[in-house]
Amino acid sequence: MTSAGAAESFDPLRPRLLRVAYRMLGSVADAEDVVQEAFIRWMGADRAAVREPEAFLRRTVTRLCLDQLKSARHNRETYIGPWLPDPIVEEEDEAEDVTLPLMLALERLSPLERAAFLLHDVFGVGFDEVATTIARDAAACRQLAARARAHVREARPRFKVEKERGMAIAEAFFAASRGGDMTALGAMLAADVSIHSDGGGRRPAAMKLVLGFKQVMQVHKALAVLFRKHGSQLVRTAFVNGLPGFVTRESDGELQTTALEIEDGKVVAIYVMRNPDKLRHLH
Repeated sequence: MTSAGAAESFDPLRPRLLRVAYRMLGSVADAEDVVQEAFIRWMGADRAAVREPEAFLRRTVTRLCLDQLKSARHNRETYIGPWLPDPIVEEEDEAEDVTLPLMLALERLSPLERAAFLLHDVFGVGFDEVATTIARDAAACRQLAARARAHVREARPRFKVEKERGMAIAEAFFAASRGGDMTALGAMLAADVSIHSDGGGRRPAAMKLVLGFKQVMQVHKALAVLFRKHGSQLVRTAFVNGLPGFVTRESDGELQTTALEIEDGKVVAIYVMRNPDKLRHLH
């Protein structure tokens, strides 16, 4: 098979391979690098001997991600302020079940637990193939997935917000937070609401989680003054990592994403991405 033939068989699988790599790594750029490395290996492989190209490539991508996670863990430990995965901005009909809170829960798993859970529970891969992929027997893979499931259970949405209702709340949140309507904003927030803001040391952001209604309202009162003075332009409403939210262009000219975790009609968590390195793919 020629190079053109290799690309022809690889390209239809690329989006699915990117989804696996991104959910393993939480970084769009790293996921793209891994998938490109898998393509290079695919070009050099004896492709005629591969019966199931998708399984072969998924295996390759997962193993590359496991190697990458070893160094990623160190990078997380030295990261400035709260870490959030790169934002994936989707249309309403594309929004997936692997939400931002679930991505954060995956961060707390060991690399092997993460691989077993994602491959089996999210991508529907059988345990025999999971075992081949991560070089463990099937029984060990079942244990890894079960442990992971117990850890991430709390991150699964208990009260799934209907998509249109979620987007309406996101639009109202943008209007109230930028317009300084603290009464309207306060009515949307749960008592234990939190703000997770990732600036990565590159742009101003809270250096730790902001927890509780009173503290979150104080932050938004201060922000409303800045928004009135300098502006904050809505680029679009969208689902951000499966959560209702919006993309804005802030006064420094940079993009920002805001994602809202909603339970029982109230905002329980606000996830703000300000790190320009993690927003580059949105341009």
